[in-house]
This record gives sequence, structure tokens and C-alpha cells, in this order.
Amino acid sequence: MNIENVKMTQLKMPLKSKFETSFGSTTVRDFLLVSVDGDGKTGYCESVAMPDPMYNEETTETVINMLKEHLIPKLKGESINHPSEISQIYSIFRRNQMAKSSIEGAIWDLYGKQKNITLASALGGTRTSIDVGVSIGIESTIDALLKKVDDTLSEGYKKIKIKIKPGWDLEPIKAIRKQFGNDVPLMADANSAYSLADKQLLAELDQYGLMMIEQPLAHDDIVDHAELQEFMNTPICLDESIHSVEDARKAIKLGSCKIINIKIGRVGGLTNAKRIHDLCEEHHIPVWCGGMLESGIGRAHNIAIASLSNFTIPGDTSPSSRYWGKDIIHPEIVFSTPGVIEVPNASGIGVHVDLEQVENYAVRTEVVSL
Repeated sequence: MNIENVKMTQLKMPLKSKFETSFGSTTVRDFLLVSVDGDGKTGYCESVAMPDPMYNEETTETVINMLKEHLIPKLKGESINHPSEISQIYSIFRRNQMAKSSIEGAIWDLYGKQKNITLASALGGTRTSIDVGVSIGIESTIDALLKKVDDTLSEGYKKIKIKIKPGWDLEPIKAIRKQFGNDVPLMADANSAYSLADKQLLAELDQYGLMMIEQPLAHDDIVDHAELQEFMNTPICLDESIHSVEDARKAIKLGSCKIINIKIGRVGGLTNAKRIHDLCEEHHIPVWCGGMLESGIGRAHNIAIASLSNFTIPGDTSPSSRYWGKDIIHPEIVFSTPGVIEVPNASGIGVHVDLEQVENYAVRTEVVSL
């Protein structure tokens, strides 16, 4: 592959409405867009790191620094035949998974465009469409939450995920079940807000027939989760605890979870995401693709990975219009039928980047030649 330069553009995209989790609330998405040029083509990917190190240790600023000081220079002089080689080239650098993922994903997109194949097919995807769920943040009242659930069900979403935290857990779930019944595919995402001292409370969730509870305990734990999973019937899904194939292997061996959420940025890129998918498939652990409030570029990457065979649970890749007044791609991500998104069939990520809209959201840009 021929890679000529790397462009980094920091964007600030306003959300249509506030999104709140146990970490706090977000009204503007501050992120880095990475593009790579080669042979007249351009590949794109976005970093999912946040401005503050709350989801993990990375931030927009650390990603920029890591790219400029280490990751881009490391590509100079390297002979790259396939994007799957990038993860090995970067293996000398510890962690910084979101930084690695941002440039690796752009190279995967460039590869697809240079070879005139879709990103999904380059990864080994088998689906032409994917089922989609939705993530609902912490609302101000139960009534407001129930209104959001009603709206999303009417739109056809195949899975409802609600954010929970101490003091906002049993009651909202009980209210949803009471109003909408037990047939609604429902899960709870705790974002590491609990400890083993809360296991009796968490076990009360068993009565509500949840698909799963996501990451109830510490962000770096797989041991206590194994104890909790043995104590409760609701499947535990690990998110923040899984940063690598080795993390996934150990969690499966310990019985720490029954489901794994694969976020491309969290695990260091598409190559590692596929490897974790393959490992989980081998051990009959279903996976799904979580969201990080991505723009359409990140959503296109998520759609591609979710086309693989073991992504059997609807992910969080909503249409663009759910979060953005105007996305930075065209065509925007939309439902083909309620709750279903088609896998793009154009080369690479399969959508065009709206450079004018990128410029509207951009706050700084830097180009590094190789």
C-alpha cells in the first residue's frame, strides 16, 4: 500500500440533545478525524477518545500527541501490504488503543478504496444488513425515560439499552417492564458504576428478564465480574474491561461474562476487533458493536464490523439523524426498514465524506507527510 500523508482534523459537533451516562453529560462531541492519502484515494476514520479521560485514559489531546510523536513516524519506511499488519507494527507501543485505531481504520478504508472492495467484505463480513438497537441516556424523570422508550420502539429499534447508575437502576427498569411488557429486548449499561458490595441489588435485576447488564463493576476488572456472574442469572456483558484479544481470552476462561461488546476504538482497531470476534465465536460467546456517539464515519466502520457472523445482538449504530442535525457524510446513515441498516456496497466505508461540513465543525487541522 502507498501512504503519502496523514491529516488530523479536530472537530466539535453539537449533539441534537444532551446525552447523559454515569460519567456525566455530553452536548458537543469533541473528536479527531484522521485521513490518509495514497494513489489518489483517501481513507477516513475517527478517534472515539473524549476530551476528558473518563471512559478510559485517552483523550483527544493524547491521541493527537500519540499520532504525531509515535504512530505516524513509525509508518515511515514500513512496507505495508495489508492493513492487518498495522496492529503488529504498533505492538511496541503500549495501550493507546484509540489512537492506534484511528489511523489503522483510515488505512483499512484506504485499502478498500484502492482495491475497489467494501470494508465489510475486506473484513470477511457475511451480512448485507444489520439489526440496530439504541442507547438511551439517563433521563431527568421516569416519565421522560418512558417517553424516550416509546419513541424508539415506534421507530422499530431491535434492542433498547438504558444507562443506569446507583439510584437510577431498579425503578426505571421496573417502570419500563410495567408499561411495555417483558417482550421488549431490554438491557442495562452501568459503565462501571457498581462494586461487589452491590451484588444483592444487581441480582434483583434477574426478575426483569434483561438481555444483559453491561460492565456493572470496575473498568479494569475481570475477576469480580466472574464472582458476580456466578451469583446472578442475568448475563454480564463486558465493555471497558476488554482492551485486547488477551483480555477477552482471560475473561472467557474465568467466566467473567456471557457476552462481549466490541468497540473498535477500545480494542485498538478493526484487526483486533475481528480477532476478538473470532475468539468469541469459537467459544460460543455472542458479541455486539457498541457506540461512542460517532459521526457517520465511525458509524460506517461499525456497520462494516457488525456484518461479521458472530455479531448476533443488535448494536448501537443508530441513523445519523438521531444525534446530528447534519452529519459529515452523504448519504447519511438511515434505516432501510425500521430497525435495519443496509451495509454500504461502495468501496471502503461506502459513504462520501462531506468536506464542507467537516470544515464547518473543524477547530484545527494538521498534515504530516510520510
